[in-house]
Amino acid sequence: MSKTLLASCGFMLASMNGCASDLPPIQPVSHVDLTRFMGSWYVIATIPTRFEKNAYNAVETYTLQSDGNVYTAFRFNNGSFSAPEKKIHSLGIVKANTGNAVWGVQLFWPLRAQYIVAYLSQDYSETIVARDARDYTWIMARTPNVSPHDYVILINKVKALGYDISKIRNVPQQWSNGSDDPVGVK
Repeated sequence: MSKTLLASCGFMLASMNGCASDLPPIQPVSHVDLTRFMGSWYVIATIPTRFEKNAYNAVETYTLQSDGNVYTAFRFNNGSFSAPEKKIHSLGIVKANTGNAVWGVQLFWPLRAQYIVAYLSQDYSETIVARDARDYTWIMARTPNVSPHDYVILINKVKALGYDISKIRNVPQQWSNGSDDPVGVK
């Protein structure tokens, strides 16, 4: 069994823990224009899953499929900027009647992890993905860095969702090609 498959299995099992919560369900944004949401998102900060706890240059890339589902490619360097790149592929299955803001992310059939777009800036430059279990969250942006002001606002939004922000890890981003586009990621 490959390391990627083992990591994926571990993520799915970990994702299923702690699904019960005393907090109310997270309210998704009212609507996500999937076409605008597609493309690359830099992971700025996260309460990480086990396999991404040492991620550098983490980027999540979404591609809308003809059936309305979302092909997801997550890539990162594990442990340092120079570490070998790891890739994890999954399928985002958009839940009906949610304004495209709630997905089930499937790494392997039949299990799906919850994916809620809990915040999305009007210009689609920043987003927060959350889960009702408040075990994992991702703050992402279209650029590898956000302003300190925006970062504080995003962290406060995560806190308002009911997360323990002491668990948040800033994800280091550094691109050798000198641009905001990671090499080979579109």
